[in-house]
Amino acid sequence: MNKIIAYCGLRCDECGANIATQNDDDNMRKDTAEKWANEYKHDFKIEDINCDGCFSENGRVFEYCTICEIRKCGREKGVTNCAYCEEYICEKLDVFFQMVPACKKTLEEIRKGLNK
Repeated sequence: MNKIIAYCGLRCDECGANIATQNDDDNMRKDTAEKWANEYKHDFKIEDINCDGCFSENGRVFEYCTICEIRKCGREKGVTNCAYCEEYICEKLDVFFQMVPACKKTLEEIRKGLNK
């Protein structure tokens, strides 16, 4: 699978929901639902684990992605991901990066490549 970096810097191609969906693997959906239920203290069900990635126009996206303000903003601005945004780093990203610092590193690497 090709590298797919969501607006926020998450790697869709490394996401359990995306991988399980692309492989139509119910065992992986079950494992991901259990892992995320423990990790995020939320009752995820196997049927919740369906996602075609952040950039999916009409396909399946994970439940949270339908309300994600970062995704909504990136789509409205038509950027490849937030690294390409003129307003980088915005408040939404700053808050998100506190929870998932690896995403900041991913987007920073992309930005370095843009300035060459």
